[in-house]
Amino acid sequence: MESEDTQAGEERPQGEAPGGPPGGGVPAGGGLSAAVNHIMANKIDGALWMTRVFTVLSTVFFIFPVLGGSPYSFYQRALISNGITSALRLHQRLPNFQMNRVFFQQMLLEDSCHYLFYSIILLTSYPITLALVPVFLFALLHATRFTLALLDQIGPTSIQILRNLITKLQAQNSSVLRFIACSEIFLMPVAIFMIFTGRGSLIFPFLYYRFLSLRYTSRRNPYSRTVFFELRQTIEHMCRHPQCPAFIGNLCNKAIGLVLRLAPAEVTQPAQ
Repeated sequence: MESEDTQAGEERPQGEAPGGPPGGGVPAGGGLSAAVNHIMANKIDGALWMTRVFTVLSTVFFIFPVLGGSPYSFYQRALISNGITSALRLHQRLPNFQMNRVFFQQMLLEDSCHYLFYSIILLTSYPITLALVPVFLFALLHATRFTLALLDQIGPTSIQILRNLITKLQAQNSSVLRFIACSEIFLMPVAIFMIFTGRGSLIFPFLYYRFLSLRYTSRRNPYSRTVFFELRQTIEHMCRHPQCPAFIGNLCNKAIGLVLRLAPAEVTQPAQ
């Protein structure tokens, strides 16, 4: 879900300053009306902010069904909202749609396209709580910049507790992105396990493998291949331990070999 983007060093939309309005200045407090005017003046960014907030709220209500009703409906809403966010960001990145092979190849390189695909394949699957972790954290992380811009419109010192929380979240940006990458990776064995419990689709792992391949070759997000590399090192180190049973070591080495054969050939080393 490629946003403005802390997702992997993606550039911001042209003219947007971090945590504030275009131009970088902090306006004098104008109250809620100034915040509404800011949203109206930045319609796409405002729409992205609203869909991200809706994704966060839908995920919370899925995990904590305090509003009653079917939790699955909130699961669907979170994924649909994430899909809308991804589609809007994809339009920002590639505004001129073209019906040719080059355009579609370029589209598949965009992180927002990856998470649009992610939302589509998960909407038709059995609800998996782990599947909402990446969309929740991306939405939360990427909503912070526009939230700060709105707070600046309301007043330079408005809602200080929220500003402090946003500052702490942004300070953990790298850790959050690594955790998201881990969630993306560990969702694959969960999906395979669910097939044996009768709750998963046989086709889902193949579709999800394509998503992981796209994430692994992402131009702006190196965290997936970095985490893959670190997991490989950790498992190989454990297998070399004298107390590790031989059959477990052999099993792990065969699993590593399988993953290496399935890994996209375009990327062989993790980003540093």
